[in-house]
Amino acid sequence: MHDRTLIIQNGTMTNTALRTLGNSDLQLTPIGLGAWAIGGGDWQFGWGAQDDRESIAAIHRALDLGINWIDTAAIYGLGHSEEVVGQALKSTTHKPLVFTKCSMRWQKDRSIHRSLKAGSLAEELEASLRRLGVETIDLYQIHWPDPEGEIEEGWETLARFREQGKIRWIGVSNFTVEQLKRVQKIAPITSLQPPYSMLRRAIEKEILPFAEANGIGIINYSPMASGLLTGKMTAERVAALPSDDWRRRAAEFNEPRLSRNLRLVALLREIGDGHGVTPGVVAVAWTLHHPAITAAIVGGRSASQVEEMASAFNFRLSEDEFARINAFLDANQV
Repeated sequence: MHDRTLIIQNGTMTNTALRTLGNSDLQLTPIGLGAWAIGGGDWQFGWGAQDDRESIAAIHRALDLGINWIDTAAIYGLGHSEEVVGQALKSTTHKPLVFTKCSMRWQKDRSIHRSLKAGSLAEELEASLRRLGVETIDLYQIHWPDPEGEIEEGWETLARFREQGKIRWIGVSNFTVEQLKRVQKIAPITSLQPPYSMLRRAIEKEILPFAEANGIGIINYSPMASGLLTGKMTAERVAALPSDDWRRRAAEFNEPRLSRNLRLVALLREIGDGHGVTPGVVAVAWTLHHPAITAAIVGGRSASQVEEMASAFNFRLSEDEFARINAFLDANQV
């Protein structure tokens, strides 16, 4: 079910379809702003140093351009991402939908542990509400099904939070079909947040068909493979990533995959040049081409990065372009 809304793009108003997320009343723009990287560095999954002023400017620009939802998590920057989102919301008249996640916690020494126990989740929820500066979270998600043996307790707890009015809808992230079935017996699942890009296609086989069949909305993360498919990444830039950037350790950013991935970016650039859009916009459009995908999470660390991605609102691949990309992927498997 899609409604229409007006989006400001390059200073002009254009139409785009709002997409209903799963069983909820949440109406999403096709892309939302991901706040992982604005959590900064100095933690296990950090992206290196980040200027909070640039982060706030990025959020404000995204909202001005018409993006109507922000996705963050308590663990991003060990609470810092939520704090920055909260600061940005205080200084704008826009009222975006705010999504966050629970289950990953940290100690004073910045080490990370995981819990889906009811008491732990209650502490997390109150801390997220405080950092974000909101009374209600629009979508609260279990970040990882870990500890795996606690997912039923975690889901029961989120359903209870919803009954209490502290969260509007509940979802999960990184769950398998078997895990979705387990929690589905307890309470309906509004959404699933999995990784999905042309470099990570595992969910196509079972997860996306199950979500479609069961009315579960999908908001995919890392559609540009954590920056690799933006067109900005080169072998030299990868080699120069800060030591506290988790991507230095990721397989897709290292050989033998890196060279193949940069050739893929060249193809995305060729397709994008024909439409005046960047390789990253083509990468996002590739994920939105799948009918099970409700909307895609697009990260932005500065206002200029957000502006570069604005055309992802409306740009869609033709069937021929989609097939051309898939033919490259089939012929260049690593």
